[in-house]
Amino acid sequence: MPVVEQLVEFVRDHYRTTDFVPLHAPVFRGNEKAYVVETIDSTFVSSVGAFVDRFEKDMAAYTGSSRAVATVNGTAALHVALRLVGVGQGDYVITQPLTFVATCNAIAYCGAEPIFIDVDRHTLGLSPTALEAWLSEHAYRDDAGQCRRREDNRVIRACLPMHTFGHPVDVDGLLRVCHDWKLFMVEDAAESLGSTYRGQHTGTFGDIGTLSFNGNKIITTGGGGMILCDEEAGKRAKHLTTTAKRPHTYEYVHDELAYNYRLPNLNAALGCAQLEQLDAYIADKRQLAASYAACLDGSEYNFFTEPEGCRSNYWLNAVICSDLSQRDQLLQITNERGIMTRPIWQLMNRLPMYSNAPSGELPNALWLEARVVNLPSSIRAHHAGEA
Repeated sequence: MPVVEQLVEFVRDHYRTTDFVPLHAPVFRGNEKAYVVETIDSTFVSSVGAFVDRFEKDMAAYTGSSRAVATVNGTAALHVALRLVGVGQGDYVITQPLTFVATCNAIAYCGAEPIFIDVDRHTLGLSPTALEAWLSEHAYRDDAGQCRRREDNRVIRACLPMHTFGHPVDVDGLLRVCHDWKLFMVEDAAESLGSTYRGQHTGTFGDIGTLSFNGNKIITTGGGGMILCDEEAGKRAKHLTTTAKRPHTYEYVHDELAYNYRLPNLNAALGCAQLEQLDAYIADKRQLAASYAACLDGSEYNFFTEPEGCRSNYWLNAVICSDLSQRDQLLQITNERGIMTRPIWQLMNRLPMYSNAPSGELPNALWLEARVVNLPSSIRAHHAGEA
């Protein structure tokens, strides 16, 4: 049997369906309805309510972060995280070209500009080696120790890696380079809730980390995000995400430009119920990844596995094809058969709004762009042991 046909058969057998199989669908099998109804009955459905506070505390405890601040989506979390480390008009932020567009959009919201540096093939994330090489050639530290780009003397304020498909980047390598060059590190952990690097949760290594709870993430609040940080930054994040309103019994006092980014209580109720099931979800997804790897073992498709020293949540499973032609064939056949597969994102430096941004050489990103395909990765809707 051809490998593509074998893959289609495997997916249908795994999800026990002959219907269309989506890439990643949410599953609601716990306390979601009960908590949402409780929120409705309380009438506190907006940004003030018990479930928002609970969701933040539960997420801080789960990730090991000192503080967690809930936002309306992951992009809002990234935007505020960048502001928290001082990214502003005219700054540069180093990031990877192989990412979802929200990573770069958050940089642009600050009036800053991305610098694209290559990724590593074994992590799919920002490469410390490529970063160090680019900085050594194109940057310098001024008398105050600030990192600047040689060509225009503009400040390079931060580094923004993304944990692609839930697989952690080379955190130690990036932290070392950021320390040497006095760069803040903001982790885009939108896809990696539950993933760990050397036993520590992603999003808790840099100065700030962010999560996403979009409908296609491992747990969802419908739309939502979270900022992971220390207590001091958490107070500032809470202020910025609640329109910078100062506490007062009845007056409206806002002391700076800020945002209406607070997660509604209704969404947080959903998140609390989903978080209760996260460990079971991760176990299900890791089992699926192992099954994919076994199914494709010895085939022309190279199943992507977690980097050494990491425990990935396998948010989206991925295969690496031999070339662009094989990639397109896999995409065409699976989608024609009702199995939703997708290519990796188009490189950010190809998009019109970022095409003029500074960029290093990108051989690995280009290689992966032409070869990576995501496979269906939903958690099975049935409970373990059910038919």
